[in-house]
Amino acid sequence: MTAFATSPKPISAPAIDAAESARLAASVKQEFLHAWQGYKRYAWGHDDLAPLSRRPHDWYQQPLLMTPIDALDTLVLMGLTDDATAVRELIASKFEPDQDFYVKNFEITIRLLGGLLSGYQLTGDERLLHKAEDLGTRLLPAFDSPTGLPYVEVNLHTGKTRGIETNPAETGTLLLEFGTLAKLTGKPVFYDKAKRALVETFKRRSAIGLVGATINVETGIWTDPESSISGGIDSYYEYLWKCWRLFGDEECLAMWKTSISAANQYLADDADGDLWYGYADMQSGKRTHTYYGALDAFFPAVLAISGDVPRAARLQDTWFAIWRKYGIEPEVFDYRAQKIIYLGYALRPEIVESTYYLSHYTHDEKYLAMGQTLFRDFVKYCRADVGYAALWNVVSKRKKDRMESFVFAETFKYFYLLFAPQTLDFDAVTFNTEAHPLRATWTR
Repeated sequence: MTAFATSPKPISAPAIDAAESARLAASVKQEFLHAWQGYKRYAWGHDDLAPLSRRPHDWYQQPLLMTPIDALDTLVLMGLTDDATAVRELIASKFEPDQDFYVKNFEITIRLLGGLLSGYQLTGDERLLHKAEDLGTRLLPAFDSPTGLPYVEVNLHTGKTRGIETNPAETGTLLLEFGTLAKLTGKPVFYDKAKRALVETFKRRSAIGLVGATINVETGIWTDPESSISGGIDSYYEYLWKCWRLFGDEECLAMWKTSISAANQYLADDADGDLWYGYADMQSGKRTHTYYGALDAFFPAVLAISGDVPRAARLQDTWFAIWRKYGIEPEVFDYRAQKIIYLGYALRPEIVESTYYLSHYTHDEKYLAMGQTLFRDFVKYCRADVGYAALWNVVSKRKKDRMESFVFAETFKYFYLLFAPQTLDFDAVTFNTEAHPLRATWTR
Protein backbone atom coordinates (compact mmCIF):
# COMPACT_ATOMS: atom_id res chain seq x y z
CA MET A 1 0.00 0.00 0.00
CA THR A 2 1.37 3.41 -0.95
CA ALA A 3 1.93 5.78 1.96
CA PHE A 4 0.64 9.31 1.52
CA ALA A 5 1.34 12.53 3.32
CA THR A 6 -1.66 13.72 5.31
CA SER A 7 -1.38 17.48 4.87
CA PRO A 8 -2.46 19.12 1.60
CA LYS A 9 -0.31 21.68 -0.13
CA PRO A 10 -1.34 25.17 0.98
CA ILE A 11 -3.37 27.34 -1.37
CA SER A 12 -2.85 31.03 -0.86
CA ALA A 13 -6.08 33.01 -1.14
CA PRO A 14 -7.58 36.11 0.41
CA ALA A 15 -9.93 35.50 3.30
CA ILE A 16 -13.66 35.47 2.61
CA ASP A 17 -15.56 37.18 5.42
CA ALA A 18 -19.26 36.75 6.21
CA ALA A 19 -20.30 39.76 4.15
CA GLU A 20 -18.42 38.57 1.07
CA SER A 21 -19.80 35.07 1.49
CA ALA A 22 -23.34 36.49 1.61
CA ARG A 23 -22.63 38.56 -1.49
CA LEU A 24 -21.40 35.47 -3.30
CA ALA A 25 -24.52 33.54 -2.30
CA ALA A 26 -26.66 36.35 -3.69
CA SER A 27 -24.66 36.26 -6.92
CA VAL A 28 -25.16 32.49 -7.21
CA LYS A 29 -28.90 32.99 -6.75
CA GLN A 30 -28.92 35.69 -9.42
CA GLU A 31 -27.11 33.42 -11.89
CA PHE A 32 -29.42 30.54 -11.06
CA LEU A 33 -32.34 32.82 -11.90
CA HIS A 34 -30.68 33.80 -15.18
CA ALA A 35 -30.57 30.13 -16.18
CA TRP A 36 -34.02 29.41 -14.76
CA GLN A 37 -35.66 32.31 -16.58
CA GLY A 38 -34.14 31.05 -19.81
CA TYR A 39 -35.62 27.62 -19.19
CA LYS A 40 -39.03 29.08 -18.33
CA ARG A 41 -39.13 31.29 -21.41
CA TYR A 42 -37.96 28.79 -24.01
CA ALA A 43 -38.52 25.28 -22.61
CA TRP A 44 -41.20 25.34 -19.91
CA GLY A 45 -42.77 21.90 -19.53
CA HIS A 46 -39.91 20.19 -21.34
CA ASP A 47 -36.94 18.26 -19.99
CA ASP A 48 -34.11 20.66 -20.81
CA LEU A 49 -33.24 23.90 -22.53
CA ALA A 50 -30.71 23.96 -25.35
CA PRO A 51 -29.32 27.38 -24.37
CA LEU A 52 -27.57 28.42 -27.58
CA SER A 53 -30.37 27.54 -30.00
CA ARG A 54 -33.00 28.53 -27.40
CA ARG A 55 -34.99 25.38 -28.04
CA PRO A 56 -36.54 22.79 -25.73
CA HIS A 57 -34.99 19.34 -25.55
CA ASP A 58 -36.71 16.17 -24.35
CA TRP A 59 -35.14 12.84 -23.46
CA TYR A 60 -37.99 10.68 -24.72
CA GLN A 61 -41.17 10.84 -26.82
CA GLN A 62 -42.90 12.83 -24.12
CA PRO A 63 -41.30 15.23 -21.62
CA LEU A 64 -40.79 13.96 -18.07
CA LEU A 65 -40.11 17.41 -16.59
CA MET A 66 -36.47 16.68 -15.85
CA THR A 67 -35.47 20.27 -15.19
CA PRO A 68 -38.51 21.32 -13.09
CA ILE A 69 -38.35 18.24 -10.88
CA ASP A 70 -34.57 18.42 -10.55
CA ALA A 71 -34.74 22.14 -9.74
CA LEU A 72 -37.61 22.07 -7.23
CA ASP A 73 -35.64 21.64 -4.02
CA THR A 74 -33.08 24.25 -5.11
CA LEU A 75 -35.94 26.70 -5.69
CA VAL A 76 -37.24 25.97 -2.19
CA LEU A 77 -33.82 26.32 -0.56
CA MET A 78 -33.19 29.63 -2.32
CA GLY A 79 -36.52 30.95 -1.10
CA LEU A 80 -37.96 31.29 -4.61
CA THR A 81 -41.43 30.43 -3.36
CA ASP A 82 -43.49 31.51 -6.38
CA ASP A 83 -41.37 29.51 -8.78
CA ALA A 84 -41.40 26.50 -6.47
CA THR A 85 -45.19 26.67 -6.29
CA ALA A 86 -45.44 26.91 -10.08
CA VAL A 87 -43.25 23.81 -10.42
CA ARG A 88 -45.36 21.87 -7.92
CA GLU A 89 -48.48 22.71 -9.90
CA LEU A 90 -46.76 21.74 -13.15
CA ILE A 91 -45.76 18.37 -11.67
CA ALA A 92 -49.25 17.76 -10.29
CA SER A 93 -50.93 18.50 -13.63
CA LYS A 94 -48.39 17.42 -16.24
CA PHE A 95 -46.06 14.77 -14.81
CA GLU A 96 -47.46 11.41 -15.88
CA PRO A 97 -45.30 8.35 -15.13
CA ASP A 98 -47.55 6.02 -17.16
CA GLN A 99 -45.64 6.30 -20.43
CA ASP A 100 -45.28 3.60 -23.06
CA PHE A 101 -41.57 3.97 -23.66
CA TYR A 102 -38.32 2.74 -22.17
CA VAL A 103 -36.45 4.95 -19.71
CA LYS A 104 -33.07 4.58 -18.08
CA ASN A 105 -33.71 3.30 -14.58
CA PHE A 106 -30.64 4.95 -13.01
CA GLU A 107 -31.17 8.45 -14.41
CA ILE A 108 -34.90 8.48 -13.72
CA THR A 109 -34.25 7.29 -10.16
CA ILE A 110 -31.62 9.83 -9.18
CA ARG A 111 -33.19 12.82 -10.96
CA LEU A 112 -36.94 12.30 -10.84
CA LEU A 113 -37.57 9.91 -7.96
CA GLY A 114 -34.98 11.70 -5.85
CA GLY A 115 -36.34 15.11 -6.81
CA LEU A 116 -39.94 14.19 -6.05
CA LEU A 117 -39.00 12.76 -2.65
CA SER A 118 -36.88 15.71 -1.57
CA GLY A 119 -39.52 18.10 -2.88
CA TYR A 120 -42.12 16.30 -0.80
CA GLN A 121 -39.98 16.39 2.33
CA LEU A 122 -39.27 20.11 1.93
CA THR A 123 -42.83 21.20 1.08
CA GLY A 124 -45.14 18.55 2.54
CA ASP A 125 -47.02 18.43 -0.76
CA GLU A 126 -48.59 14.95 -0.74
CA ARG A 127 -49.06 15.08 -4.50
CA LEU A 128 -45.30 14.78 -4.92
CA LEU A 129 -45.18 11.64 -2.79
CA HIS A 130 -48.04 10.09 -4.77
CA LYS A 131 -46.18 10.81 -8.02
CA ALA A 132 -43.01 9.32 -6.52
CA GLU A 133 -44.80 6.15 -5.49
CA ASP A 134 -46.36 5.77 -8.94
CA LEU A 135 -42.98 6.28 -10.60
CA GLY A 136 -41.16 3.96 -8.20
CA THR A 137 -43.73 1.22 -8.74
CA ARG A 138 -43.26 1.48 -12.51
CA LEU A 139 -39.48 1.22 -12.12
CA LEU A 140 -39.59 -1.91 -9.94
CA PRO A 141 -39.67 -4.42 -12.85
CA ALA A 142 -36.12 -3.32 -13.68
CA PHE A 143 -34.95 -5.42 -10.71
CA ASP A 144 -36.55 -8.65 -11.98
CA SER A 145 -33.39 -10.22 -13.38
CA PRO A 146 -31.97 -13.63 -12.40
CA THR A 147 -29.34 -11.93 -10.24
CA GLY A 148 -31.42 -9.08 -8.82
CA LEU A 149 -29.18 -6.61 -10.59
CA PRO A 150 -31.41 -4.12 -12.45
CA TYR A 151 -31.76 -4.02 -16.19
CA VAL A 152 -30.64 -0.74 -17.73
CA GLU A 153 -34.05 0.29 -19.07
CA VAL A 154 -37.68 -0.32 -18.20
CA ASN A 155 -40.90 0.55 -20.02
CA LEU A 156 -42.96 2.64 -17.62
CA HIS A 157 -46.27 1.33 -19.02
CA THR A 158 -45.65 -2.33 -19.80
CA GLY A 159 -42.90 -3.10 -17.29
CA LYS A 160 -40.81 -4.73 -20.01
CA THR A 161 -37.05 -4.43 -19.57
CA ARG A 162 -33.98 -4.32 -21.77
CA GLY A 163 -30.26 -3.67 -21.50
CA ILE A 164 -28.34 -6.50 -19.85
CA GLU A 165 -24.89 -4.87 -19.66
CA THR A 166 -24.69 -2.34 -16.86
CA ASN A 167 -22.24 -1.02 -14.30
CA PRO A 168 -21.85 -0.70 -10.51
CA ALA A 169 -23.03 2.91 -10.47
CA GLU A 170 -26.31 1.95 -12.10
CA THR A 171 -26.82 -1.14 -9.94
CA GLY A 172 -25.63 0.39 -6.68
CA THR A 173 -26.96 3.96 -6.78
CA LEU A 174 -30.63 3.30 -6.09
CA LEU A 175 -31.06 2.58 -2.40
CA LEU A 176 -31.23 6.15 -1.10
CA GLU A 177 -34.20 6.88 -3.34
CA PHE A 178 -36.02 3.56 -3.20
CA GLY A 179 -35.24 3.21 0.50
CA THR A 180 -36.66 6.64 1.26
CA LEU A 181 -39.75 5.77 -0.78
CA ALA A 182 -40.13 2.56 1.23
CA LYS A 183 -39.90 4.42 4.54
CA LEU A 184 -42.35 7.14 3.49
CA THR A 185 -44.94 4.76 2.00
CA GLY A 186 -44.53 1.85 4.40
CA LYS A 187 -43.81 -0.51 1.50
CA PRO A 188 -40.54 -2.40 2.16
CA VAL A 189 -40.42 -3.90 -1.34
CA PHE A 190 -38.80 -0.69 -2.57
CA TYR A 191 -35.99 -0.95 0.00
CA ASP A 192 -35.53 -4.68 -0.45
CA LYS A 193 -35.17 -4.62 -4.25
CA ALA A 194 -32.64 -1.77 -4.27
CA LYS A 195 -30.73 -3.18 -1.30
CA ARG A 196 -30.40 -6.55 -3.00
CA ALA A 197 -28.99 -4.88 -6.12
CA LEU A 198 -26.35 -3.13 -4.02
CA VAL A 199 -25.44 -6.32 -2.14
CA GLU A 200 -25.30 -8.41 -5.31
CA THR A 201 -22.88 -5.88 -6.80
CA PHE A 202 -20.67 -6.01 -3.72
CA LYS A 203 -20.77 -9.83 -3.61
CA ARG A 204 -19.20 -9.93 -7.06
CA ARG A 205 -16.14 -7.93 -6.05
CA SER A 206 -12.79 -9.52 -6.72
CA ALA A 207 -10.59 -11.26 -4.19
CA ILE A 208 -8.81 -7.96 -3.57
CA GLY A 209 -12.07 -6.09 -3.06
CA LEU A 210 -12.53 -4.20 -6.33
CA VAL A 211 -15.47 -4.09 -8.73
CA GLY A 212 -15.24 -3.85 -12.50
CA ALA A 213 -16.57 -1.39 -15.04
CA THR A 214 -19.39 -3.41 -16.61
CA ILE A 215 -21.40 -6.48 -15.61
CA ASN A 216 -24.07 -8.70 -17.18
CA VAL A 217 -27.25 -8.50 -15.09
CA GLU A 218 -28.44 -11.96 -16.13
CA THR A 219 -25.24 -13.91 -15.53
CA GLY A 220 -23.55 -11.70 -12.95
CA ILE A 221 -20.30 -11.99 -14.92
CA TRP A 222 -18.04 -8.97 -15.33
CA THR A 223 -17.67 -7.93 -18.96
CA ASP A 224 -15.05 -5.26 -18.29
CA PRO A 225 -12.70 -5.89 -15.34
CA GLU A 226 -11.22 -2.40 -15.16
CA SER A 227 -11.81 -0.72 -11.81
CA SER A 228 -11.82 2.96 -10.84
CA ILE A 229 -13.77 5.55 -8.87
CA SER A 230 -14.83 7.22 -12.12
CA GLY A 231 -18.04 7.29 -14.16
CA GLY A 232 -19.82 3.95 -14.19
CA ILE A 233 -18.56 3.08 -10.70
CA ASP A 234 -18.33 6.42 -8.84
CA SER A 235 -21.64 6.64 -6.98
CA TYR A 236 -21.50 2.96 -5.99
CA TYR A 237 -18.89 4.01 -3.42
CA GLU A 238 -20.91 7.06 -2.47
CA TYR A 239 -24.05 5.06 -1.67
CA LEU A 240 -22.30 2.43 0.41
CA TRP A 241 -21.52 5.11 2.97
CA LYS A 242 -24.64 7.21 2.54
CA CYS A 243 -27.02 4.26 2.96
CA TRP A 244 -25.42 3.70 6.32
CA ARG A 245 -25.74 7.40 7.08
CA LEU A 246 -29.41 7.73 6.11
CA PHE A 247 -30.81 4.36 7.15
CA GLY A 248 -28.34 3.12 9.75
CA ASP A 249 -27.88 -0.03 7.66
CA GLU A 250 -24.98 -1.90 9.27
CA GLU A 251 -24.45 -4.09 6.20
CA CYS A 252 -23.84 -0.99 4.10
CA LEU A 253 -21.26 0.22 6.62
CA ALA A 254 -19.44 -3.12 6.47
CA MET A 255 -19.46 -3.09 2.66
CA TRP A 256 -18.13 0.46 2.69
CA LYS A 257 -15.22 -0.42 4.97
CA THR A 258 -14.18 -3.29 2.74
CA SER A 259 -14.56 -1.28 -0.45
CA ILE A 260 -12.81 1.92 0.61
CA SER A 261 -9.87 -0.08 1.93
CA ALA A 262 -9.44 -1.70 -1.49
CA ALA A 263 -9.86 1.61 -3.32
CA ASN A 264 -7.26 3.30 -1.17
CA GLN A 265 -4.85 0.42 -1.63
CA TYR A 266 -5.15 -0.24 -5.35
CA LEU A 267 -6.68 2.86 -6.97
CA ALA A 268 -4.96 5.67 -5.04
CA ASP A 269 -1.79 6.85 -6.75
CA ASP A 270 1.01 9.22 -5.75
CA ALA A 271 2.37 11.14 -8.71
CA ASP A 272 5.08 13.72 -8.03
CA GLY A 273 3.73 14.31 -4.55
CA ASP A 274 0.11 14.72 -5.63
CA LEU A 275 -2.66 12.31 -4.67
CA TRP A 276 -4.76 10.87 -7.49
CA TYR A 277 -7.05 7.88 -7.99
CA GLY A 278 -6.41 5.96 -11.20
CA TYR A 279 -7.63 2.80 -12.92
CA ALA A 280 -6.57 -0.76 -12.15
CA ASP A 281 -7.40 -4.33 -13.05
CA MET A 282 -9.99 -5.54 -10.53
CA GLN A 283 -8.33 -8.94 -10.15
CA SER A 284 -4.65 -8.01 -9.84
CA GLY A 285 -4.74 -4.37 -8.81
CA LYS A 286 -2.28 -3.58 -11.62
CA ARG A 287 -2.52 0.02 -12.88
CA THR A 288 -4.25 0.22 -16.27
CA HIS A 289 -4.76 3.96 -16.81
CA THR A 290 -3.67 7.10 -15.01
CA TYR A 291 -6.88 9.01 -15.62
CA TYR A 292 -8.79 11.33 -13.30
CA GLY A 293 -11.53 13.75 -14.22
CA ALA A 294 -14.56 15.86 -13.48
CA LEU A 295 -16.70 12.92 -12.38
CA ASP A 296 -13.98 11.64 -10.04
CA ALA A 297 -14.00 15.00 -8.25
CA PHE A 298 -16.90 13.77 -6.07
CA PHE A 299 -14.50 11.55 -4.14
CA PRO A 300 -13.13 14.16 -1.73
CA ALA A 301 -16.72 14.73 -0.56
CA VAL A 302 -17.20 11.02 0.13
CA LEU A 303 -13.84 10.78 1.87
CA ALA A 304 -14.70 13.80 4.02
CA ILE A 305 -18.18 12.66 5.02
CA SER A 306 -16.81 9.24 5.95
CA GLY A 307 -14.16 10.75 8.21
CA ASP A 308 -10.99 10.83 6.10
CA VAL A 309 -10.68 14.62 5.86
CA PRO A 310 -6.88 14.76 5.39
CA ARG A 311 -7.00 12.52 2.34
CA ALA A 312 -10.02 14.39 1.03
CA ALA A 313 -8.25 17.74 1.36
CA ARG A 314 -5.16 16.48 -0.43
CA LEU A 315 -7.14 15.04 -3.34
CA GLN A 316 -9.19 18.23 -3.62
CA ASP A 317 -6.06 20.36 -3.86
CA THR A 318 -4.72 18.13 -6.60
CA TRP A 319 -7.74 18.55 -8.85
CA PHE A 320 -8.26 22.22 -8.08
CA ALA A 321 -4.76 22.83 -9.41
CA ILE A 322 -5.89 21.35 -12.75
CA TRP A 323 -8.94 23.63 -12.74
CA ARG A 324 -6.68 26.64 -12.24
CA LYS A 325 -4.31 25.46 -14.93
CA TYR A 326 -7.02 25.50 -17.63
CA GLY A 327 -9.46 27.99 -16.11
CA ILE A 328 -11.99 25.17 -15.85
CA GLU A 329 -11.78 21.40 -15.43
CA PRO A 330 -11.49 18.95 -18.34
CA GLU A 331 -13.69 15.87 -18.39
CA VAL A 332 -10.73 13.45 -18.24
CA PHE A 333 -7.04 14.13 -17.56
CA ASP A 334 -4.03 11.81 -17.71
CA TYR A 335 -2.10 12.78 -14.60
CA ARG A 336 1.07 10.89 -15.46
CA ALA A 337 1.29 12.25 -18.99
CA GLN A 338 -0.07 15.63 -17.82
CA LYS A 339 -2.41 15.92 -20.77
CA ILE A 340 -6.14 16.20 -21.35
CA ILE A 341 -7.84 13.07 -22.67
CA TYR A 342 -11.35 14.51 -23.10
CA LEU A 343 -11.59 18.26 -23.58
CA GLY A 344 -15.24 18.84 -22.71
CA TYR A 345 -16.86 20.36 -19.62
CA ALA A 346 -20.49 19.41 -18.98
CA LEU A 347 -21.22 21.99 -16.21
CA ARG A 348 -20.50 19.24 -13.70
CA PRO A 349 -21.01 19.87 -9.97
CA GLU A 350 -18.62 17.39 -8.36
CA ILE A 351 -15.70 19.71 -7.61
CA VAL A 352 -18.14 22.22 -6.09
CA GLU A 353 -19.76 19.46 -4.05
CA SER A 354 -16.40 18.48 -2.56
CA THR A 355 -15.56 22.12 -1.84
CA TYR A 356 -18.84 22.44 0.09
CA TYR A 357 -18.23 19.26 2.09
CA LEU A 358 -14.67 20.23 2.98
CA SER A 359 -15.77 23.71 3.99
CA HIS A 360 -18.34 22.13 6.31
CA TYR A 361 -15.93 19.71 7.93
CA THR A 362 -12.85 21.93 8.21
CA HIS A 363 -14.34 25.45 8.59
CA ASP A 364 -11.25 26.52 6.66
CA GLU A 365 -11.87 29.75 4.76
CA LYS A 366 -9.67 28.54 1.94
CA TYR A 367 -12.62 26.54 0.64
CA LEU A 368 -14.74 29.66 0.36
CA ALA A 369 -11.92 31.22 -1.65
CA MET A 370 -11.69 28.06 -3.72
CA GLY A 371 -15.42 28.22 -4.35
CA GLN A 372 -15.14 31.87 -5.33
CA THR A 373 -12.58 30.96 -7.99
CA LEU A 374 -14.72 28.08 -9.26
CA PHE A 375 -17.82 30.25 -9.46
CA ARG A 376 -16.12 33.16 -11.21
CA ASP A 377 -14.67 30.85 -13.85
CA PHE A 378 -18.00 29.04 -14.23
CA VAL A 379 -19.76 32.34 -14.93
CA LYS A 380 -16.98 33.69 -17.11
CA TYR A 381 -16.81 30.76 -19.48
CA CYS A 382 -20.23 29.09 -19.36
CA ARG A 383 -22.78 31.90 -19.06
CA ALA A 384 -24.77 32.33 -22.26
CA ASP A 385 -27.30 34.96 -23.29
CA VAL A 386 -29.93 32.41 -22.32
CA GLY A 387 -28.93 30.06 -19.51
CA TYR A 388 -25.59 28.31 -19.14
CA ALA A 389 -23.83 26.24 -21.77
CA ALA A 390 -21.50 23.27 -21.48
CA LEU A 391 -18.13 23.49 -23.24
CA TRP A 392 -16.85 21.45 -26.13
CA ASN A 393 -13.29 22.41 -25.26
CA VAL A 394 -11.87 23.73 -21.98
CA VAL A 395 -8.85 25.19 -23.77
CA SER A 396 -10.70 27.19 -26.44
CA LYS A 397 -13.81 27.54 -24.19
CA ARG A 398 -16.07 26.88 -27.19
CA LYS A 399 -19.64 26.48 -25.95
CA LYS A 400 -21.90 23.49 -26.48
CA ASP A 401 -25.69 23.73 -26.87
CA ARG A 402 -26.47 21.73 -23.72
CA MET A 403 -27.66 22.58 -20.21
CA GLU A 404 -28.61 19.42 -18.36
CA SER A 405 -31.01 19.47 -15.44
CA PHE A 406 -28.25 18.69 -12.93
CA VAL A 407 -27.02 22.26 -13.33
CA PHE A 408 -30.10 23.33 -11.35
CA ALA A 409 -30.17 20.32 -9.03
CA GLU A 410 -26.47 20.21 -8.18
CA THR A 411 -24.10 22.81 -9.55
CA PHE A 412 -25.99 25.93 -8.50
CA LYS A 413 -27.21 24.29 -5.28
CA TYR A 414 -23.73 23.36 -4.09
CA PHE A 415 -22.40 26.82 -4.92
CA TYR A 416 -25.26 28.41 -2.97
CA LEU A 417 -24.89 26.14 0.06
CA LEU A 418 -21.14 26.69 0.13
CA PHE A 419 -21.63 30.44 0.54
CA ALA A 420 -24.88 30.24 2.56
CA PRO A 421 -24.42 27.06 4.65
CA GLN A 422 -27.03 28.19 7.17
CA THR A 423 -29.67 27.47 4.53
CA LEU A 424 -29.67 23.76 5.33
CA ASP A 425 -28.66 21.64 8.31
CA PHE A 426 -25.95 19.54 6.69
CA ASP A 427 -25.93 16.97 9.48
CA ALA A 428 -29.69 16.39 9.24
CA VAL A 429 -29.78 15.46 5.56
CA THR A 430 -28.12 13.05 3.17
CA PHE A 431 -27.74 14.22 -0.42
CA ASN A 432 -28.42 11.69 -3.13
CA THR A 433 -26.01 11.66 -6.04
CA GLU A 434 -28.16 14.31 -7.78
CA ALA A 435 -27.87 16.58 -4.69
CA HIS A 436 -31.44 16.01 -3.56
CA PRO A 437 -31.42 16.29 0.25
CA LEU A 438 -33.19 13.39 1.95
CA ARG A 439 -34.10 13.42 5.63
CA ALA A 440 -34.66 10.48 7.97
CA THR A 441 -38.12 11.49 9.19
CA TRP A 442 -38.73 7.90 10.26
CA THR A 443 -37.46 5.78 13.15
CA ARG A 444 -34.43 3.91 11.86
